[in-house]
Amino acid sequence: MEHQASEDIVISSDKSLLDIDRIHAFLASAYWSKGIPREVVERAIQNALCFGVYKAGAQIGFARVITDHATFAYLADVFIVQEEQRKGYGKALIAHVTEALGRLRLRRTLLATADAHGLYRQYGFTPLQKPDNFMEINVRDIYLQDKTATP
Repeated sequence: MEHQASEDIVISSDKSLLDIDRIHAFLASAYWSKGIPREVVERAIQNALCFGVYKAGAQIGFARVITDHATFAYLADVFIVQEEQRKGYGKALIAHVTEALGRLRLRRTLLATADAHGLYRQYGFTPLQKPDNFMEINVRDIYLQDKTATP
C-alpha cells in the first residue's frame, strides 16, 4: 500500500522498495539495536509489516510492526534519518502507521521509546494503564555480546 503523505514524501508498505543497507546502517547504530547483524534485520523485515518513507525516491525513514493482524501489534524500529528530521516526516509516518493499524481493529498496540513520547502521544499512545501486568525478558546489548560465548 502506497500513500502520498505530502508533496515531498511517499510512504509505502511495499517491502521490495526498502533499502536494506540504509535500514541496517541506521539500526546498527541506534540505541535500541546497536550492532544488530544485517541478517537479523533482514529476518525481522521478512516477518513484519514494514513502512518505508521515501523522498525523491530515496529512503529516509522506516517503521516495523510485529503483528498477528487480528488482536495485537508492536511498533518498532521507527526512524527518520537525521538530515531529514524536524520536517514533519516522522509525524506523517506515525499517522500513516496508526491509520493502517486502525483498519485492523487491534485490541492493543505497544511500543517502547526513550525519547519520543510526545510524538507518539499525538497519535493515541499512552503510558501503560497497568504496568505491573507486563513482564519482559530483555537481553541488553545482545548484538554486542561475544558471539562465541554460550549461555
